[in-house]
Amino acid sequence: MKRFFKLRVIGRIAGSCLALIVTWLISTYPALAQDSGVEMDVYKDPSCGCCNGWIEHMNLNDFATNVFHPRDLNGLKQEHGIAPQLQSCHTAITEAGYVFEGHVPAKLIKQFLANPPTGAIGLTVPGMPVGTPGMEMGNRFTPYNVLLIKQDGSAEIYAEISKAEDQH
Repeated sequence: MKRFFKLRVIGRIAGSCLALIVTWLISTYPALAQDSGVEMDVYKDPSCGCCNGWIEHMNLNDFATNVFHPRDLNGLKQEHGIAPQLQSCHTAITEAGYVFEGHVPAKLIKQFLANPPTGAIGLTVPGMPVGTPGMEMGNRFTPYNVLLIKQDGSAEIYAEISKAEDQH
């Protein structure tokens, strides 16, 4: 019985030491705490709060974001092939050059990046549908479509989101 008690105490001490070591490593080397996911630049208006909510959603889902506030956000969208009818409040661009316009769920961005469709430049959620990542308003939710943006400027439905749970 004494042997079991001693092993339990030693196990607790070892666990506590490991937790302290991990905490020290992360505080000393912050890069260890960052994900190794896809990096993307997010372009938005500095006063847009819902964009911040979407950025937080992305960071919590293994993406690394760099935020910029360009003077000509609409010009940037046009330069990257996002037609006015496909636009939303923010634009994210990956290192590979793919664009993600608006409140596209991280789940669908991961799916797209794992197997980018031929002739596609990215995904968009036009407008700002209630209940999308960053646009949460209690239990309110508006079904919406995520569109595939093609190099020729056209778009087609990539995914239909009929309920909030479909986003995760």
